[in-house]
Amino acid sequence: MQRWHGLEEVPGDWGRSVVTIGSFDGVHRGHQLIINKTIKHARELGARSVVVTFDPHPSEVVRPGSHPALLAPHPRRAELMAALGVDAVLVIPFTLAFSQLSPEDFVQRILVDALHTTLIVEGSNFRFGHRASGNVALLAELGARYDFTVDIADFTVESANGTPLSSTLARRLVAEGDVAGVAEVLGRPHRVEGIVVRGAQRGRELGYPTANVETLPHTAIPADGVYAGWLTADQELMPAAISVGTNPTFDGTARTVEAYAIDRVGLDLYGLHVSVDFLAYLRGMEKFDSIDALLDRMADDVKRARELTD
Repeated sequence: MQRWHGLEEVPGDWGRSVVTIGSFDGVHRGHQLIINKTIKHARELGARSVVVTFDPHPSEVVRPGSHPALLAPHPRRAELMAALGVDAVLVIPFTLAFSQLSPEDFVQRILVDALHTTLIVEGSNFRFGHRASGNVALLAELGARYDFTVDIADFTVESANGTPLSSTLARRLVAEGDVAGVAEVLGRPHRVEGIVVRGAQRGRELGYPTANVETLPHTAIPADGVYAGWLTADQELMPAAISVGTNPTFDGTARTVEAYAIDRVGLDLYGLHVSVDFLAYLRGMEKFDSIDALLDRMADDVKRARELTD
């Protein structure tokens, strides 16, 4: 799969494309439907499938300070899209100048000049151009003018209780610590990534050395508590007990994500980029009266995490 950052990186001889455009944060199950349909159309037409997305999130440019918590960074989104079979991902730097493009200029620059679009796949609520003034009706008009067709479909997926799945719902569930609910939306466990940095090293002193993960900006981090899941480092997946919070027993103030790789001895992960996948919520964050009480609870946490990830 090819990855382009900016329109100037699209090869001049790329040929015809079937395109879908959106933020696709999390590449959740609804996103997967629209991407899979894009791929299907491309194969039927002998064209190539392209997903177009933006960085930073458009809301941060249009309304500074409103950047939503992110379910997946762009490299992770591209990885998930590649697994679906997408031919290329185009990440467009979203600037104030870009936000002011008229709907027709938006279509001309991206769909016509850069990607030679023969078909675009979108949901019925798709908006584009300055102040989101373009809608699917206008897109169809422009398609007739510039010789591409438009497939507008309902890509809504509902949860077991009938709630439509969305990135907004996933962010709310993450914030509530409902990682099982998030997994239903995403179709996989929620993941947090970052570099392992040195912390207070209390876990090592207590016999449970943890990877203190310095998360990426705007990451959607689950609610404070203890979780079962996995720690991945150097492409090795390891069962883990995960702590999110401020370590109240030690009067901590900084909120951290720490993962203990269960039954692993002598791991040196400092400086490595790792990922933490959240499988199940075990308990809330607590302040213990003694180190012995904390150790007893940690032993129980590890036991439960081991059973859940076995």
